[in-house]
Amino acid sequence: MKVDIIKILQDLNFTEYEAKAYITLLEKSPLSGYAISLNSGVPRSKIYEVLGGLVDRGEVMISHENPALYTPLPPHELINLKKRRAETSFEVAEEALEHYSYVSLNRENIWNITGHEAIINRAKEAIKEAKGRILLEIWMEDAEEIRKELEEAAGRGVQILIVSYGTLGFDFAEVYEHDASDEITEEYGGRWIVLSVDDQEVVAGILSLGDDSRAAWTMHPGLVMPITEVIVHDLYIYEMMKEHRDTLERSFGPNLIELRNRFKFGSSGYSVAARLGLIE
Repeated sequence: MKVDIIKILQDLNFTEYEAKAYITLLEKSPLSGYAISLNSGVPRSKIYEVLGGLVDRGEVMISHENPALYTPLPPHELINLKKRRAETSFEVAEEALEHYSYVSLNRENIWNITGHEAIINRAKEAIKEAKGRILLEIWMEDAEEIRKELEEAAGRGVQILIVSYGTLGFDFAEVYEHDASDEITEEYGGRWIVLSVDDQEVVAGILSLGDDSRAAWTMHPGLVMPITEVIVHDLYIYEMMKEHRDTLERSFGPNLIELRNRFKFGSSGYSVAARLGLIE
């Protein structure tokens, strides 16, 4: 595959003319402005303006002789320079925009998120801001994608309680493995995530439909409270099953299947894909 060096440099904020001039100097230097124009295809009427910009940014060096000669910053030094500038810009922007972050969230709104990757990224950002407690329901397939952020939160002293569908080896969290993972996956036709951070923010939705995955993100108290209680309720059930499994299963069947069937909607349960109109 042929690499488009001009395009790569444009992605690093070079103009097309700047990229052509820089590449010409990499191939042969030092050169005069006239020679760079001749070899790069940059018009003579533009070349000194182009070179001036590169010199001002420290990406090309100029000699003090007549005529002036130019030489490029070596590629590895150019990349390091760009990295340092980008990191500085991000730090300055983060500090400058922090004032607006609370206003932009708008606590009264419910935001729709579409696509597996976007949902996971929103969950990661919420976890990074956790101060006290994270409650999470998730399938093991998806949990690995946010493992790093969860482990870092645990390192900050955040309590992490996870209801997992499938075996999850997260030794930094309190993990409660759901007894009926396979049955529930089949009943609902997919995998979901329910995340509550500090009882103030939730991300909840379906993760198993690729680009068609859907979730909601909100800080609205009217939704944060009941969604958080859904996870807490499952923790209650886990503890009751641990202490009184035999008694409960005698009344409601293995893994409380009779209770699930009693309150299941329709003959085959709640199919997320069907509700979204993705299947008949």
